[in-house]
Amino acid sequence: MGNDVVLALVVATALGFDFTNGFHDTGNAMATSIVTGALPPRIAVAVSAVLNLVGAFLSTAVAATIASGLVNSHDVTLTVVMAGLTGSILWNLTTWYVGIPSSSSHALIGGVVGATMAAAGSSAVKWQALVAKVIVPAALSPVIAGGVAALGTYLVYRLTRGVADRPRTRGFKTGQIGSACMVSLAHGTNDAQKTMGVITLALIANGTLSTGAKAPTWVITACAVAIALGTYIGGWRVIRALGKGLVEIEAPQGMAAESSSAAVILTSTDFGYSLSTTHVATGSILGSGVGKRGAVVRWNIANRMVAAWLLTLPAAALAGALAYWVADGIGGTTGVVVVFVVLVLASVVFFIASRHPAVTPENVNAAWTGSVVPTPSIDEAAP
Repeated sequence: MGNDVVLALVVATALGFDFTNGFHDTGNAMATSIVTGALPPRIAVAVSAVLNLVGAFLSTAVAATIASGLVNSHDVTLTVVMAGLTGSILWNLTTWYVGIPSSSSHALIGGVVGATMAAAGSSAVKWQALVAKVIVPAALSPVIAGGVAALGTYLVYRLTRGVADRPRTRGFKTGQIGSACMVSLAHGTNDAQKTMGVITLALIANGTLSTGAKAPTWVITACAVAIALGTYIGGWRVIRALGKGLVEIEAPQGMAAESSSAAVILTSTDFGYSLSTTHVATGSILGSGVGKRGAVVRWNIANRMVAAWLLTLPAAALAGALAYWVADGIGGTTGVVVVFVVLVLASVVFFIASRHPAVTPENVNAAWTGSVVPTPSIDEAAP
C-alpha cells in the first residue's frame, strides 16, 4: 500500500512538472507572434496548447533518453524521482516568477541527477551521456539557432527591401502563424517526452515496468494533456520577457526566429537529444535582432538569461538533493508525503505572489520599462 501511495504522488508530481513546463515555455513558441500582433494572446496560447498535445504523440526518442540514458535505473527509487521532480518544479516556479526563460528540461535533468547522486553517489550518473546529450547541445543549440535566425532575418529584409512596410508586415504576420505553430508542435515532440521519461523511470523503480521499457500509452496521454493545459494557462511573465524585454521585434524577425527554432528543435528530437527549447527560442530571438540593422537588442537582459541557464542544472540538482535528504531522513511514505505537501504549499505561495501585480493577456504587450511587471496605467494606479 505504501508503495502505491508513493507511486501515485510521484506520478501526480510529474504531471505537475509537465504543467509548469507548459506555462513556463509557452513564450518559446508564441512570444514573438503575440508581440507583433500576428495572433491575439488568448488565441495564441490556445493554438499552442493544441499543437503541444499533438506533438507529444509524434516521438518518444527523448523519453527514452530521460528514462534510461542519464542515470542507472537500478539506483533510482521512487523517493529519488519524487525529490528530483520537487527540485525541478521549485526552480521552474522561481524563474517563472522573476520572468527569466530558463530551461525546464535542464531543471528536470538537474533535479533527477542531484537526487540520484544524493541517494547513490556520483557513480550512478552516466556522465558521458549527460555531457553528450544534454550539456553539449545546451551550449551549441542557442548559437546554431541564433546564427540561422540572424541569416534568415538578414535575407528576409534583403529580399523584401522593395516591398512597402504595410503589405510586408501583413504578409509576415500571416507567415508567423504557420511558423509559431511549427514551434509549438516541435515543443510537444521534445519537452512533453521528458516527463514521460521520468514517469517511466518511476514505474521501472517500482517494478511495474522492466528496465529499458518504453513509456506506456496512458503515460504518453497524461503527459500530453498536462503540458497542453499548462500551455493554455499561458506563462505571461516569460512571454513578456521574451517578446518585449529581449529584442524589439517586427513580424519578419518573428517569422525568421520561429522558423529557426522549429528547425533546430525538430532536428534534435529526431536524434533523441534532450534539448532546451528555451535556449533555442532565446538564441533565435537574439539572432533576429542581430540580423536586422538598427534593431534594439537588450544585452543586459540576455546576460541575465545566460546566467540563469548556467545556474539551472546545479541549482535544480541541489534542490533535488535537499528534497531527497529530507524525505529519506523522515523515512518511508511519510517522508515522501511531507516533501509533496511542502511542494504544494510553495507552489501556492508563488501563485499568490505572482498576482500582486499580475502579468495578463491584457498588459503583456505594454511598453518595456525594465521590469517584467508592466507599469500600471493611470486608471489602474488610481484608488
